[in-house]
Amino acid sequence: MIFLLLMKKIKLFLFIVVPFISSNITAQQKPYYYNIPDTPKIYTATAVAARMVDGLGFRYFWATEGLRDKDLSFRPSDSARSSFETLQHIYDLTLILMNAVSNKPNDFANTKMPDSFTELREQTLQHIRTASEILKQPGAKLEDFNMVFTGQAGKEKDFPFWNLINGPVSDALWHIGQVVSFRRSSGNPIPEGVNVLTGTKD
Repeated sequence: MIFLLLMKKIKLFLFIVVPFISSNITAQQKPYYYNIPDTPKIYTATAVAARMVDGLGFRYFWATEGLRDKDLSFRPSDSARSSFETLQHIYDLTLILMNAVSNKPNDFANTKMPDSFTELREQTLQHIRTASEILKQPGAKLEDFNMVFTGQAGKEKDFPFWNLINGPVSDALWHIGQVVSFRRSSGNPIPEGVNVLTGTKD
């Protein structure tokens, strides 16, 4: 009798607790930007900017998830960039973003582009995440984050954060949309259940 009662309790434990633990483990194993991060508690200029960057990260994650060699080499016309070349351009744009909020100049003459798609994707997502985390830091001010470009003879040209929004950030979103369109044309649309409004994947 005691044995049967004990077995019932064990079964009840397994039925209730194990699925809960498993779901938590699964949630913890989801990569960053699988879902958009939680919203900030208050509205500030830097929090809004960080949210834009997180939206960029979420869209990029799913635009590039599961791309095949066939998708990466696709180009809509002979004169257009391929999907991979478009992703290389997005890499540069997100590097500019990260450098701006890190107060680092952009020196593309001494910047090495990743060779493989896997490395390119990982580093691009890391650029985006780093930029978001810096913007979320207490005391961060947008007026402190200028884009700086190093030209010939070491000359530098500065642009305020305003230009970062309408320039690299908006441009990156534009090109992510192209990648989504290109992969649909090459027979591999983005996974079902991606909801850009809620920033979640069903």
